[in-house]
Amino acid sequence: MFAARPAPRALAVALLGCTCLTAIGATGARAQDVIELDTVTVEGSAGTPTPGEGEGSGLETDGYVAKAADVGTKTDTPLNKVPQSISVVSRQQLEDRNVQTLSEALTYTPGVRVGAFGFDPRFDSFSIRGFDVVYNGVYRDGLRELTGNFSIFKTEPYGLQGVSVLKGPSSVLYGGGSPGGIVNLTSKRPTDAPFREIETQIGNNDRYQAQFDASGPLAGNDNVLYRITGLARTAETDLASVPDDRTFIAPALTLRSDDRNTHLTILGEYADITTGGNATYFNQNGRPTGLESGDPAFGDFDQQQGRIGYEFEHRFNETVAVRQNLRYAHIDADVKYTSIGALSPDGLTASRSTGRIVDDLDSIAVDNQVQVNVDTGPVAHTLLGGLDYNHVDVDDKIGLGTAPDLDLVTLNYGTQPIPSPALDFVATTTRQSQTGVYLQDQLEYNRFVLTLGGRYDWLEQEAFNQLSVSTSAQDDHKFSGRAGLAYLFDNGISPYVSYSTSFSPVIGNSFSGDAFSPSEGEQEEIGVKYAPSEVNLAINAALFRIRQTNVLASDPNNPNFQIQRGEVESKGIELEATTSLMAGLNLTAAYTYLDLEITAGDNEGNAPSGIPEHQFSIWSDYTVQSGAAEGLGFGAGVRYLGESFGDDTNTFRNDSRILVDASLSYDFGKANPKLEGVSAQINAKNLFDKRADSCQAGYCYRDEGRNVIGSLRYRF
Repeated sequence: MFAARPAPRALAVALLGCTCLTAIGATGARAQDVIELDTVTVEGSAGTPTPGEGEGSGLETDGYVAKAADVGTKTDTPLNKVPQSISVVSRQQLEDRNVQTLSEALTYTPGVRVGAFGFDPRFDSFSIRGFDVVYNGVYRDGLRELTGNFSIFKTEPYGLQGVSVLKGPSSVLYGGGSPGGIVNLTSKRPTDAPFREIETQIGNNDRYQAQFDASGPLAGNDNVLYRITGLARTAETDLASVPDDRTFIAPALTLRSDDRNTHLTILGEYADITTGGNATYFNQNGRPTGLESGDPAFGDFDQQQGRIGYEFEHRFNETVAVRQNLRYAHIDADVKYTSIGALSPDGLTASRSTGRIVDDLDSIAVDNQVQVNVDTGPVAHTLLGGLDYNHVDVDDKIGLGTAPDLDLVTLNYGTQPIPSPALDFVATTTRQSQTGVYLQDQLEYNRFVLTLGGRYDWLEQEAFNQLSVSTSAQDDHKFSGRAGLAYLFDNGISPYVSYSTSFSPVIGNSFSGDAFSPSEGEQEEIGVKYAPSEVNLAINAALFRIRQTNVLASDPNNPNFQIQRGEVESKGIELEATTSLMAGLNLTAAYTYLDLEITAGDNEGNAPSGIPEHQFSIWSDYTVQSGAAEGLGFGAGVRYLGESFGDDTNTFRNDSRILVDASLSYDFGKANPKLEGVSAQINAKNLFDKRADSCQAGYCYRDEGRNVIGSLRYRF
């Protein structure tokens, strides 16, 4: 017998590394089922209030501790009910560490490898459980950020409310993607409570930055909320040819009905970003030298990016709700780079080449959802059905040329004119579309939570070669699924077990002309989550195994072609603990053991390069709560990365390393009420300036040196 059940109240609110034209492969609700949604504030590291998540963020955190994130189910589900590992980097943690990039945001997250390509501000590069996710695993507000060759969205952390990482295959809700998982970026949204801040920053490498954030009801109307976030920065980096300049603006507007049953949130962004086209050092004898490969005379990577979209939800009654999320995005990327090819026998000059890549990308993504909450006898169901579609259109032009030799005696970087090559090496227009239908049921019976889901996708890709005037096309279709079971103990312990699958389209043809099938992934995971009600604490442990098949490998009979006989297996353990206590203490700690193996194909029996077996990290922040030092905050973090192989043939290793981060903050309002809202903070990343080499796929990079940034902020 079916009975309507009220909806639950919301819980409150690659060219990666070297300049080669190859993407990295596998080896290398919504919190809105509400009558009224409140915002919450938590104390930041300097004691000043941090705004709540805002309406419809799908994310709830208390300090460092995540309570709910809809990335795992697309519904407003507490994390202890989700039968899959999820890590969340909250807004407070982003602020305490003064995070400057998405990669930096993930450095204390278990299962995530950051820095395999050394220091490279051009892209956010990372892998999850040993699998790259940059090209097909980054989402913004639940919708995929579609990419091209170099047209990859750059993330400004100041515009984020938080970052959620769903571990393991996730195609059942999101379609084609990496078996490692996905990273979902939650944009800042309008808040009910008025909030304003201005901040200035200064750092080494001539870094100067100013930013602002303002939110609240518009013109005193509680049903019209606004938010606008902006930033401007000019900065140099460790590399003379790689600046880090940025202008960013992100407006948002929420419209909602008096009864809060209907709401529409419009989210926008525009950014103008300049970095460098080549962020590497010249390699010699398999190791990076101190010789910068790029040149500031021809080395800027200019990108303009914008997005506009909305999130709409209407709740018909306490049982049925519909949602539609849509976004259009555009990227113009113009990459200029110079690269050292070889040194002269006398060691006096270096021969160089140039390249230019111009990408123009347009994309649209839409996700339609229907959620129904019903009871069948003693079993409560949260049913979710969806239809989503995404399309990307990329024009990619590439030119190659030569540059004047570099004088190795005078190191005359930037003094010689370097002409731009003609864009006549590659000129391709690529269009890719994906349509998916999915159904999920979360069944709750007593203490058991069973999650079942299935999805079917249709993919179409067409590429038009403008130089040869030829067209190629490929169609794929695939089913994905997930089944998971969790049990909820009264003491906050929630053991779970799950099985999930994924697929990723593989573009190209074999020697015989057959189109490649999608690469497939499957995962078994068993874990336990602990979130006691009396303490703001979360401890998670997960044991997993992922197998990816249909990976491309060299064709032994046709050396210039590939076949699908490669397989990769990833086995491991992840441990994570987070807490934020009233005594002013915040802490996050993580450990990862990862056993990666190429089980078939090229380099069978070896481990993929650049991924260490062991990673450990801990960050803690403490703010003095009383006495003469009240408002003074201290933070420190340690990151350990174990040894890893420098190439897929496993002929040499990257050394292990320990990196130390630190912070110091002070809330001036604790000393003088007239200065309420004024705070200062200093953050040092890689405090001891350890610049180790990182080699991946046989090419070596260098870690970023010490980075110190001082901030002065006023919140009012």
